[in-house]
Amino acid sequence: MAENRDQSREVKIAFESLKILINKWYDGSIEETIDDWKWIFSYSKKYIWAIVYSTVMGLVSTTLGVVSSLMSKYLLDVITGYQTDKLWLLVTVAVTSTVFNLTIGNWLNRFNLKLSINIGNDIQADIFDKIIDADWYAMSKYPNGDLLNRFSNDVSTISSNAIGWFPSIIILVYNFVVTFFVIMRYDKMMAVLAFVGAPVGFAMSAILMKYRRRYAKRAKEMSSQVMSFQVETFYNFDTIKSFGIAPHYSEKLREWQKTMKDFQLQYNMFSIKTGIVSSIFGFILQGGVFGYCLYRLWTREITYGTMTLFMQQRNKLAGAFSSLVGIIPAFLNTSISAHRIRELVDLPREAHVARSSELDAYIEDGFTVEMRGMSFGYVRGKRVIKDSQMIARPGEIVALIGPSGEGKTTLIRLILGLVQPKGGDAVIRASSGLELPLNADTRHLFSYVPQGNTILSGTIAENMRMVKDDATDEEIIEALKIACAWDFVSKMPETINYKIGERGRGLSEGQAQRIAIARAVLRDAPVLLLDEATSALDVTTERQVLRNIIRQRPNKTCIVTTHRPSVLNMCQRVYRVMDKQITELSEEESSRMAMDF
Repeated sequence: MAENRDQSREVKIAFESLKILINKWYDGSIEETIDDWKWIFSYSKKYIWAIVYSTVMGLVSTTLGVVSSLMSKYLLDVITGYQTDKLWLLVTVAVTSTVFNLTIGNWLNRFNLKLSINIGNDIQADIFDKIIDADWYAMSKYPNGDLLNRFSNDVSTISSNAIGWFPSIIILVYNFVVTFFVIMRYDKMMAVLAFVGAPVGFAMSAILMKYRRRYAKRAKEMSSQVMSFQVETFYNFDTIKSFGIAPHYSEKLREWQKTMKDFQLQYNMFSIKTGIVSSIFGFILQGGVFGYCLYRLWTREITYGTMTLFMQQRNKLAGAFSSLVGIIPAFLNTSISAHRIRELVDLPREAHVARSSELDAYIEDGFTVEMRGMSFGYVRGKRVIKDSQMIARPGEIVALIGPSGEGKTTLIRLILGLVQPKGGDAVIRASSGLELPLNADTRHLFSYVPQGNTILSGTIAENMRMVKDDATDEEIIEALKIACAWDFVSKMPETINYKIGERGRGLSEGQAQRIAIARAVLRDAPVLLLDEATSALDVTTERQVLRNIIRQRPNKTCIVTTHRPSVLNMCQRVYRVMDKQITELSEEESSRMAMDF
């Protein structure tokens, strides 16, 4: 009965998938599915001979399975008094075919797994490279959870079906045809009964499908809602505890549990009812076939071995039909996953300039970062910055100030080449006069400390070596000293090998900022960008960190975005970012702002 229910569910899914494919055919979107599969085959084509080998071995395995079933039939006939002179020959053939079939089946399973892993790794590595190189703004439209789901689950779906889809069709069709003709060889009516049973079961399942689909859709929606509640609760754990509202969230959890329990029981009752209907139908069909076999056995028109063979092959025929039908949803789901991955693959690439590597020869001299008549907007026709100028030279600290949301972080993104100007120039210039647009290939010349907590779980040393994996302990300690972080790290158990929790748990905000700055110092790039990176530091520490950084490399260009004017009198230039303009403040204005603070 359980087997009948499983087959019923499979054909229900297949029926719905077939309807989708038919609708795609009529509305013309079937071409998208074909294009998705062409894309999949572009990865699997280099494994073509392995796929052919897998198909041939699958056909051999299927043939041996049929031979093994035939030998079982003849052995039963021998035991019941027929063909006793062939006993040892039959035993030998049956054992040999079974052993070979078992060996080939297990070998083929492992072989196909290796192929699936190889193709999955190829796709995942290629997709990862393309995601990393995708345009920042285009990629930012996809939530992190969605990207992770596509990168893991969708790629897994593709890899598991990319090499198995074509061989499966060939093997299943062969299995279906061979099994049908084996049954027909002994009794044509048996073959008809076996063949008709599967499509009738398919039609029966279609009647119940729309009701099950409704419940399944609701189940997914409720599961997503509960998951969202749990994720938000644990992500905002500190806030919930700080406000003293933990009991409220405990009560909400129990409400969700009751809602899910009621729905699950309702869905379970529906499943029981539909399972009973499917099982009764399967029992009637199975009973009819069994009754016909008993009648033929009673009239001595067939042997017991033939009856057993028929019952076995009838189940194999039904299984082959279900597997063939099951290919339809697999085909559709794989194309959907491929389409989701292709959306990422087709994202515009980052800007690259071939000559960027020529700048490396001038790293010791430092670089000038300059904006000339630069305009930028994320949305067409809506400028965040327009017709603005800015310059930062080696050995200088340049400050960007202004209200939140006016474009300071956008300016940092332009400097890093994450986005490109819509007008004017954003360039980096070497001491030789070589000048190139800021782009993805100039990014290695920058150290960057963004807003917020950027510390990952792991030791302090592991966090530091993110930017320089061969850094010695001495180099790490020196960078921590420059960032004024060694004074507290040296007091921690195991110092730089002290383990930090997720999101820097175990550190204060100021400590996390100083380690992030130390990481940028360790990278020791000629241009340093600090985006509100000293906001959690006291004024004395903030000023000391900046002095240390400039002292470390006199030709370093340092650009700081800040809301605090406490370091303005240390800066060679101060730019206000406001009202879509970058405006340089006079020395008098900068000094007055610093004194007011």
